Amino acid sequence: MEPNYIIKKKQLKQNLLTEIYALTKRLYLQIIRRPSTFIAGMIQPLLWLLLFGSLFQNIPVDLFTKNLKYEQFLSPGIIIFTSFNGSINAGLPLIFDREFGFLNRILISPLISKDSLLISSLISINTITIIQTLTIIIFNIFILNSNQVIYSINFIIPIIILITTSIASISICTAFIVPGHIEFLALLLLVNLPTLFSSTALAPLAFMPYWLQILACLNPITYAIEILRYICFNHSKFNLSTEIIKTVWFNFSVNDSILILILINIISFISVKYIIQYKYE
Repeated sequence: MEPNYIIKKKQLKQNLLTEIYALTKRLYLQIIRRPSTFIAGMIQPLLWLLLFGSLFQNIPVDLFTKNLKYEQFLSPGIIIFTSFNGSINAGLPLIFDREFGFLNRILISPLISKDSLLISSLISINTITIIQTLTIIIFNIFILNSNQVIYSINFIIPIIILITTSIASISICTAFIVPGHIEFLALLLLVNLPTLFSSTALAPLAFMPYWLQILACLNPITYAIEILRYICFNHSKFNLSTEIIKTVWFNFSVNDSILILILINIISFISVKYIIQYKYE
């Protein structure tokens, strides 16, 4: 017979999983009942891919990078921007829960751990973002005839999860800080396009002016885009030590870029935990 403390530990773990499941299911039901945000999160990147791809389709092949059409160059950037677009809205349900008083009801209920709020939000947004990303990949394959992405799907998903988790954690952290949903939405509008244009989604780092290169190197989605771009077009000779970001100050390999994304995830996750504890304990 197992000791009591082991039985209690197992029950606690089971109750925590049930708690996370219930909170995650609630977020899924919100998306099913109001799918407009989910659909818009797929349509906007598709429009970027279609419009920008068409706008620059007649430029010389080697203007941005060698032996790649602009649509092929653009695809990894739009895939990452899709995950960014989805994950940056992760804090919105929490904002509305705060304003309608539902969040306070959850927090005063006998929760096993307040971390379940964060974990359920991250599970929900990662699932949604992966579905949206797969839609973009299907569009790439059947409309743009870009088959390179399909060969790297097993590498793409982990990178998507890394960037989605980090941006979603920052979004959730912001949701606990700003006064209400109007300020939150205003911040999203302010951040969205500058984040896209200050990354390598639309143009390589070497094509940018000096000051924009600095901003791009500070932008976490730049590292995700460059990892994905390298994987998509070098899937047959993949090497973690290959340098994918080259500037006058430093060079980053695939391995370095992955470590940077992991570090950003850890910092953002700890920050959210601290904010939740500071606000509600």
